[in-house]
Amino acid sequence: MEKLQHNQSRRSFLKVSSLSSGGMMIGFSWLANLVPNEALANATNANEWIELTGFIKITPDNKIIILSPNPEFGQNVMTSLPMLIAEELEADWKSVKVEQGDYDTPRFKSQFTGGSMAMRMAWQPLRKAGATARMMLLQAASNEWNVPIAELSASNGSIFHKASNKSLTYGALATAASKLPAPEKITLKKNGTFTLLGTPQKNVEGSKIVTGKSLFTMDYKHEGMLIAMALHPPAFGMKLKSFDATEAKKMPGIKDVFEIKVYKDGFQKAGFDTRTFNNLVVVAGNSTWEVMNARKKVAVQWEPIQESKEMVNSWGSMVEEITPAGLESTDAHMKQMYDMQKKPGKMLRKDGDPETAFSTAKKIIERTYSAPFLPHNTMEPISCFAHITDEKALFVAPIQIPDMMKNNIMSNLDLTADKIDIKLARMGGGFGRRAYGHYIIEAGLISKKLKSPVKLIYTREDDMTNGVYRPSYMVTYKAAIDEKNNVTAIHIKGGGIPEGAVHENRFPAGAFENYLAEGWDIPSNITIGAFRAPGSNFIASAEQSFLDELSEAIGKDPIDYRIELLKKAKATPVGKNNEYDADRYITVLELVKEKSNWNSAANKNNKRGVAAYFCHNSYAAHVVDVTMKNGQPVVEKVTSAMDCGVVVNPEGAKNMVEGAVVDGIGNALFGGLRFEKGVPMQKNFNQYRMIRLKEAPKKIDVHFVQNNIDPTGLGEPPFPPIFAALANSLYKATGKRFYNQSFINDLNKV
Repeated sequence: MEKLQHNQSRRSFLKVSSLSSGGMMIGFSWLANLVPNEALANATNANEWIELTGFIKITPDNKIIILSPNPEFGQNVMTSLPMLIAEELEADWKSVKVEQGDYDTPRFKSQFTGGSMAMRMAWQPLRKAGATARMMLLQAASNEWNVPIAELSASNGSIFHKASNKSLTYGALATAASKLPAPEKITLKKNGTFTLLGTPQKNVEGSKIVTGKSLFTMDYKHEGMLIAMALHPPAFGMKLKSFDATEAKKMPGIKDVFEIKVYKDGFQKAGFDTRTFNNLVVVAGNSTWEVMNARKKVAVQWEPIQESKEMVNSWGSMVEEITPAGLESTDAHMKQMYDMQKKPGKMLRKDGDPETAFSTAKKIIERTYSAPFLPHNTMEPISCFAHITDEKALFVAPIQIPDMMKNNIMSNLDLTADKIDIKLARMGGGFGRRAYGHYIIEAGLISKKLKSPVKLIYTREDDMTNGVYRPSYMVTYKAAIDEKNNVTAIHIKGGGIPEGAVHENRFPAGAFENYLAEGWDIPSNITIGAFRAPGSNFIASAEQSFLDELSEAIGKDPIDYRIELLKKAKATPVGKNNEYDADRYITVLELVKEKSNWNSAANKNNKRGVAAYFCHNSYAAHVVDVTMKNGQPVVEKVTSAMDCGVVVNPEGAKNMVEGAVVDGIGNALFGGLRFEKGVPMQKNFNQYRMIRLKEAPKKIDVHFVQNNIDPTGLGEPPFPPIFAALANSLYKATGKRFYNQSFINDLNKV
């Protein structure tokens, strides 16, 4: 057992109060961030409530209610996070009810969904909350029966005294327990001794989702609510000049047409304050149909933007952001990137003497990879409800990081923090798109102008043509091979529009004595942002495709060659900043090799490819088997291996890997947004190709490395390597290497 001293957390981590109806409510400070809050203390009849981000409620009828602070968009944190509490609490999972917490500055410190961080951040704090509650219940039973606490045990929501055959439910003890001080010390279970964690549990929201009861913002209704839509420039590099709404205002049901400025002049943007177009024309009316029709009647004049520069607070560092003038096109982008590849880049890392190794090489293999901009295309387009009054500002918003929106809302809507109330709706997809909350400001400005509750709706066309996209990338990998067929040097050079994706300290760095990584970037007025495993999703595809081709060139099995390099990096690592753990990398490759029967006679003729990658603290590997039918690929099977540490909920974890596999295959094959003179060429799904049900893998076989490492992240790591595993399998099936996404374009040329 792992013993933890509370120290400051005896008073700051956990606070307990009695419920008026009996029982107790246990609040815990997310990551032990301590800020006193007298208003909350008075409201709950507690003496010293501090900043809290979640509650455990134990009611007299022995029900346990857990308020989940993290926004939910399908990663199933509303199931897995409460499981951490229930495990240490020794609760009966069947009696646990989970509720979504809303944005609450006084109580919640960290309300963040992204970066595959939820489980990693919550692992200790939530288990502490459960263990502390368990100890208090044990103490209450000890007092009730006048027996030593050491003679008691907790299980399935009850306390037992074996010697006297007595038992009491948590509900029966809750009121007495709520009057006790938090214990000085608590004991957490050791990894590997869990009874609930590691068992598959169904999504606690599952029945609501399939019966249409789960609340999405698009479904939200409010008395007197108006519908609003905006017009934005038709091209990146353009801005609003003027508009005439005379005809639009005559349309049935239309209340007003007006201009808004999303961010004020001089507003200090932070990392997630991205917005594409700052000046918008808004049409507001009674219904979606009426507003859509009236929007067509607005006569708008647009004009070119001028180049601008501003300082952005990027995670504590001030960075200059350049927005160039001009209308950009995909073909011009490709030429720019190829031109940059011919020039020296910014040196990111250098080990040994790669220049000499290349100058004396018997053979050099050089390959260039590229990828286009990608829209997120979340199932639910952007939407937000807002109702701004003198008393408060109410928002119903599907937002990944509500706590990072506070300063934005306060600055641009002239509100104080105490007036902001955000109800967190379930997100109909995110993948990074809903980390950017400009639409909350837009909805707030519209409501404030109209003095009415408003639901802002983006159509699919609005969503796809209004940013925020995965950047466009290019990278060149080059390897030097000597007369003995040994790889003596690796050179990586790459960048993107408007940011690059080279991770210079990841594998294969550390495995080669001579190694050089360079980077560059090209400013753009096309707005970009986080996209599932940002940057990693492209560079993994290029890196793992190149390693596959390199292993073939030197006559080695692609899995064995990767393991050989990793063993070298483990035994004699080059450099001091290698990010990855070679042992974990090797283990995940060995697992996927075993589970896919990589070298079995039965699979000898299979057209299969492999790839593995490390990002967001975890390791993933896939083997993809494809066949070609009528010139098109059919993914017969994907075998996946993951090392994400302790798997809290295997059911949800398996679903996340399966989703990443399907999502990655779809983006690799079909994903790509083209621009002509600043105009996105695909505006809806009749033009933008998404993966279809019949194109999903026929079978996905998911396996997890069994270890006792604390959880290290799962939402993003399985996504990047599936691109290359698919590319490498397509090579086996067609004899052609794939260097440019979308693969379907080159595939149709085979």
